[in-house]
Amino acid sequence: MKTKPMQWIEIDSSALTHNIHQFRRLIGKNRKLLATVKANAYGHGILEVAKIVLQEGADWLGVHSIDEGILLRQKKVNCPILVLGYVSNDELEQAIKYNLRLTVYNPETIKRLGSLTAQSRRKIRLHVKVETGTHRQGIREEDLLSFVEKIQRFPGLILEGMSSHFANIEDTKDHSYARFQLDNFKKSCKKLEEDGIAIPIKHIACTAATILFPETYFDMVRIGIGMYGLWPSKETYLSCILQNRKPIQLKPVLSWKTRIAQIKKIPKGAYVGYGCTFRATRETVLAVLPIGYYDGYSRDFSSVSYVLIKGQRAPVCGRVAMDFIMTDVTDIPDVKLEDEVVLLGEGGGDSITADDLAALAVTINYEIVTRINPRIPRIIL
Repeated sequence: MKTKPMQWIEIDSSALTHNIHQFRRLIGKNRKLLATVKANAYGHGILEVAKIVLQEGADWLGVHSIDEGILLRQKKVNCPILVLGYVSNDELEQAIKYNLRLTVYNPETIKRLGSLTAQSRRKIRLHVKVETGTHRQGIREEDLLSFVEKIQRFPGLILEGMSSHFANIEDTKDHSYARFQLDNFKKSCKKLEEDGIAIPIKHIACTAATILFPETYFDMVRIGIGMYGLWPSKETYLSCILQNRKPIQLKPVLSWKTRIAQIKKIPKGAYVGYGCTFRATRETVLAVLPIGYYDGYSRDFSSVSYVLIKGQRAPVCGRVAMDFIMTDVTDIPDVKLEDEVVLLGEGGGDSITADDLAALAVTINYEIVTRINPRIPRIIL
């Protein structure tokens, strides 16, 4: 008999497929579609998501770290994989070994890669990240030409692409800064091309840019949060409306569930949980759930959030602990031990969205899903 988990993540493959097709429809058949699966595929499960999106039309995968790239290679994922984050000098040999594309902006990285490729007689493809205004990763425009010339000195280094990243395209309906960055990116591309340097793959578009600005598509787009059925922000949605564009239809992919670990009655006036921050105002029936901040259920949800049991809302009582929360099920009839509980997703005609939880925690939907503990099993539906 198969053991039932006490908590699990459900991945709706049909929703993921739908979202991929929506973005493919936007960008057309001739541009590359990079599916960003960093941070355990935004909490959805990197291996589970990678398999589905590659079957459904993604051309590349984007990861943050070399460890994520190696994991995919070891699981026989053979598509182009671009490492978007920093790779230390000590890890560069592994990047070559596993045929990973690298995002580069440090001369020290180029020097080390040049030496390693000469020794191994292997090649590695590089994507130069240019600074356009985010002031995070990236090389300044005035240093770009000399940096690329350093790459060209080494036969084993292949300049495959150039990228950048928007700083303020999601948080506002005023996209003047995004257009400023786009202009900077175009100027950097032009500078190289005027010097006779070809850039096969130019890319700057994230989910919000892909939805709002076709002029950002270039040769490849990098979709992240939208692929998982979540809007980057309310401002992105409103910007779409203000542009008289029909908003893209996105379907949330992830549901998070657990089971009741204990049911107990407590008297009026009883305290619940650490710090005695919650006190029952009536005789109360509690359902104890084996979920806590270790699992990614934020402590910010203490006494303000709710779960769905039998399609009804059960308020969280008291502080979220490391491994447990308590919920009030007094008004929900016929609740039983190990009944299913929805922490995030739909149940009985009601729903709890990542945006709902983000509002309670004063954060963004990205953080809600990416913080879900990777140890929790992901089940593909």
